[in-house]
Formats: sequence, structure tokens, C-alpha cells
Amino acid sequence: MPNMTPDTKLKIQLFLVVALLVAGVRTAIIFYERSAPAKTSQAPPLNPDYYVVPKKLYAYDLKSARQLTEQPVWVKEGYRYSYYPYRNGHADFSHEAGLLLPLEKLAVKDVVTDVTPGSRDERQILAVFEQGGQTYAFPIGSIKQDNPRIYSDEILYIQDPHELYKHWPPEVWQAIDQHQVKPGMSELQVDFSIGLGLLEGTGDSDVRTLNYPNGGKPLRITFRNGKAAEIQPGSNQG
Repeated sequence: MPNMTPDTKLKIQLFLVVALLVAGVRTAIIFYERSAPAKTSQAPPLNPDYYVVPKKLYAYDLKSARQLTEQPVWVKEGYRYSYYPYRNGHADFSHEAGLLLPLEKLAVKDVVTDVTPGSRDERQILAVFEQGGQTYAFPIGSIKQDNPRIYSDEILYIQDPHELYKHWPPEVWQAIDQHQVKPGMSELQVDFSIGLGLLEGTGDSDVRTLNYPNGGKPLRITFRNGKAAEIQPGSNQG
């Protein structure tokens, strides 16, 4: 370029220097991105409750069901199961004595059979316990045509829930033991505290609303992402 002026040459040289610098920076960025460890998305930690596997009795006859007498038991879901006066070897099914309370601790004295009201070929399997100097019983199964069906594992824990869920904070257990509900409690914790909850709608979303009879003090609780978010007075139904 014999006719190129000194000024033009200087501009070209500056352009080439800038271009080289830009190319160098770009190469460095590409090298860093390729050599840097890949970013991985971390899943949230699993709920510790998922690792709790309560022991079950798997009772299959009257003899195996009597293992309930060997340790205390705790009611899984309060205000759901009825119990009846038990006198002279029979339960008075015509007079309900009450409902088993949330996480109520019981000492089962015996497991017996009794007639099923209105049935000629079925007998009830009953767990017998004492309370306030009186004897009561509640059904844990039935026998029909010599085939027992025992569902005590659905009703009772045979391990102390305080030990099973000892990873829960002390303030949560304090609320449960006082049958109170606090914001942030899980559905299981609320069940332990105030018993049976009746779901509104399908409950297929991350927002679920349940109505709790709560022994005549009903509550309506909305859970968001598994945690109690809105706690309101409910209404007595029926």
C-alpha cells in the first residue's frame, strides 16, 4: 500500500490491536466456560418423615393380636374410632362411650371377641382397656366364617410417636401434646394434634384445605406446599 498515508496506517494498526484483544478475551472466556465444573441443580432434601417406618404387628389371629397387651399403644388418628362400655364379657354397642383421642396412649388389657350387632355369622375382635376406673373396648377387627380380619395396625402405633418423630422440633411436640395447631405444621403433625381431617375437593394441588371436627371445636386449615398456612374456625356439621 504505497499510497497509504501515515494516519491511515496508524488507524489500521490500532484496529488490528483492538481486534486481537477482543479475540483474546473471547478465547479466554470460552476456555474458562469449558474448563469450569458443570453447574448441577440440587434437589431439595427429602423430608425426614419419609424415613420413618413405624413397626407393625401384622396380627392374623386372636393370639397374635394379644401382643397389643405387651406394650403401650398410641391412637394414630383421633376423633375417628368409637369405644364402648365393656361389662361382663360384652361390649355395649348401643351406648358409645366416646371417641379415641388424638395420639391417646392406651394400655390394652386384653383382646377378645364379641357378637356383632345384627349379624349371626360375624364376631367383633375388641381391644379392652381401662380408663377412669371403667373398662371399655373398641373394635380392631372381625371374624367371619373362621376368617379373621385384623386392622389394628391402621388404628394404633405400637411405638412411641415421640421417638419415631424425634427429629421434630420441641416446640412442635409441645403444640401436639397441647392439641394446638401452629402455622408451618405439616398435615401429619396436625393429625397428631387434633385428629381426623376431612379434605375439601380433590386435594390434587399444592393447596389443600381440610376440616377438622376437633372434638367439637372445629378448625378449617389450608395447607400450602404441605405446611399449615391458614388456620380458621370451622363449622359444626351434621
